[in-house]
Amino acid sequence: MRIVAISDTHMQHEGIDVPDGDVLIHAGDFCGRGTLADVEKFNEFMERQPHRHKIAIAGNHDFCFEQTPDLAREQLTACHYLQDEALELDGFRFYGSPWQPEFMDWAFNLPRGGELRAKWELIPVATDVLITHTPPAGIGDFTLSGEHVGCSDLLDALERIRPALHVFGHIHEGAGVAAADGTTFLNACICDAAYRAVNAPMVHDLKR
Repeated sequence: MRIVAISDTHMQHEGIDVPDGDVLIHAGDFCGRGTLADVEKFNEFMERQPHRHKIAIAGNHDFCFEQTPDLAREQLTACHYLQDEALELDGFRFYGSPWQPEFMDWAFNLPRGGELRAKWELIPVATDVLITHTPPAGIGDFTLSGEHVGCSDLLDALERIRPALHVFGHIHEGAGVAAADGTTFLNACICDAAYRAVNAPMVHDLKR
């Protein structure tokens, strides 16, 4: 199964050359201001993509999925939207979750510790592809100041789950690929720290 991964496009979809594949994944922050109008435009972008399956989760910019979730979901008809939910496609098990460690007053923020840990405990062990907005601690989570800002409780959960692939975004300057303990990690941010859409989509072939 060929996975094409993008994240943190921030309404700059038109300039992205998205390669074909079996599943297109967007790991959150497709909105600019988090409005329903943003979702409508993102949905039009997803409708034009040729992939057999499409999945999206929300990120911290996608406010309407937290504030008016029913209306937001109604706008997003071109893909599967996952919010602490699982989905099976062609025998592979996907799970998506939008939460991240609390920072200012963005959407889907939770304090580090018990509340975030409870979200990660919902992830089934039998997960092949994990999609989160936040990175785990120490992987694709470096900021320009050199800090690690990923979630340590998510890293602990990964030791239990051990998915074949983990797709995330959120930390623009951490974009890239890593691998550890049988898991491939894709920080699939399209935008850099200056919100310029300069990174290419990532492609990963998922095998049994």
